[in-house]
Amino acid sequence: MLRIAGYQGPSSILTQGLACLVKTLKINGWKSDIDWIPNVTEHQEKAADLFVSIENGSRHIGYMASGYLSARVPELEVLELPFTVDNRETALSALDRSAGEILTKAVGQKTGFHVLGFWDNGFRHLSNAVRPIQHPTDAVGLKIRTLDSTLYRATLDAIGFQALTSDVKDLVAWIQQDVVQAQENPLTNYMGFELWKHHAYVSLTHHFYGVLLLVCPKAWYNTLDQEERQLLAHAVNTSTALQRQLAAEQDAVALARMNDIGVNVLTKDALDIQAFHKCVKSISLNARAQIPKELIAAYLGS
Repeated sequence: MLRIAGYQGPSSILTQGLACLVKTLKINGWKSDIDWIPNVTEHQEKAADLFVSIENGSRHIGYMASGYLSARVPELEVLELPFTVDNRETALSALDRSAGEILTKAVGQKTGFHVLGFWDNGFRHLSNAVRPIQHPTDAVGLKIRTLDSTLYRATLDAIGFQALTSDVKDLVAWIQQDVVQAQENPLTNYMGFELWKHHAYVSLTHHFYGVLLLVCPKAWYNTLDQEERQLLAHAVNTSTALQRQLAAEQDAVALARMNDIGVNVLTKDALDIQAFHKCVKSISLNARAQIPKELIAAYLGS
């Protein structure tokens, strides 16, 4: 039995990407049955439980934001440097070449995961329930939810927030209960989790460009024969192309919907973006110093 799972709802582009992978495997004659769970959080599991189940081999394929793994694989922090990616196509192209090879090797050496591919998790933006955030001073006094990444927390703290981490399963509850007044995510998640019902203010900061790792257990991958690896690679390539296409389309779709429902959106041009950059400069420089230069050059070209 091949076990595949994700942690988002039916409208998510990540769910659609996994659904494409499952369909492609079936069409092309994967030898075993496939057990496919789109959203483990609907089954009383956390996203973190999914990651553990993949690494220990009880599940076989899933996705995870790179930030969940960067404490164990510091090289992944190259994907978390603030305000460094302007063009998603350029970043993804680098991940399809030497930058991806370096990261895949690092993950394989330091964890029980094997990286099958890199998915587009979108540019991340700020939303909150209190006021428009145009300048870092507007963030002072607000608690913000982010994912479990040291560099994400340090960046948001430097901007002026108090950054807190929760599993994605608890995101909406934290917002409803006012544990946090702000959060940061790509627009597709802002809409998919219906955060507009609670957060009327969005600032299009593009502070991170998120990358998802499509992963499987390294030990399981090593047992696959040549035919199985070819079938899997074809399904990964097909689903990756679809997922990236959907991700690129989602920003425009989400923005149109946000305008329709009256969300207060501050575009990048309306922000004091240089002030945000200044706040995080030392954070970024310190992080860069810990990342191999060849990896920075391969991913960012500098």
